[in-house]
Amino acid sequence: MATTVRLGSFTPSVLLRVARHLDPALDVTETLVPSSPAQFRALYDGAYDAVFTSPDNVLGQPRRVEMLAAIDRGMGLALYGRGELRGARVGVDVPASGFAFALYALASSLGVSRDEFEVITLGSTPSRLRALLAGECDYTMLNAGNELHAEAAGFTAVARVSEVCHPYLGTVLAAVDPAPVAALTDSLVETAAAIVDGKHDELVVAAATEALGLPRPLAERYLRRLKDPDEGLVPDGVIHASALATVAGLRRRFA
Repeated sequence: MATTVRLGSFTPSVLLRVARHLDPALDVTETLVPSSPAQFRALYDGAYDAVFTSPDNVLGQPRRVEMLAAIDRGMGLALYGRGELRGARVGVDVPASGFAFALYALASSLGVSRDEFEVITLGSTPSRLRALLAGECDYTMLNAGNELHAEAAGFTAVARVSEVCHPYLGTVLAAVDPAPVAALTDSLVETAAAIVDGKHDELVVAAATEALGLPRPLAERYLRRLKDPDEGLVPDGVIHASALATVAGLRRRFA
């Protein structure tokens, strides 16, 4: 077993930071990835032992990857922007990915079809937040604390995944070989259950402030979102068939 677990993720994980604080023996290095294709290339090349990723990314892989635990239900995943959606420049990680498929469903719920806006490939969620704030796109999908920065800058959610694509599975822990990350899997599930139970509120707020750059009022909102039964952490880590079916259905509809 690896002495250090190498984890690839899109946005700095508050859950991971709290888990490491509670268990100092948990040796995990987290690397932020630029996009989902780059994440899985690194996983296959052996640069990562595990990844935090959308379950759709796993479903779309040509090689076997195992989903080890459900992490969250989207963490506020929503379509953010301003102005008219028709004709807008809409940023995605890549056009054929889980969050992009959810985006197309949200746009459809607003009466706007996929061919009525321009899709721009911008990579990971933090990269898309920067692009939105810089005016390089008009709309994008945000979550996991990134959306709180967008709201502070005056952007609003025009449609939410939790309202259109329910039940939803936002993030899973996945690996090619589950054995080296068994301790991490157990620790993340235990920590998620404790956070939802309200046992580590101050640790979460401090971690969200440090990792995500959120001022305390926004970090407290982030804490409330972690506990939200529709958008937050999955306290038992179980990958429920109904939530996975939602993700698979979006892929069938829009891929």
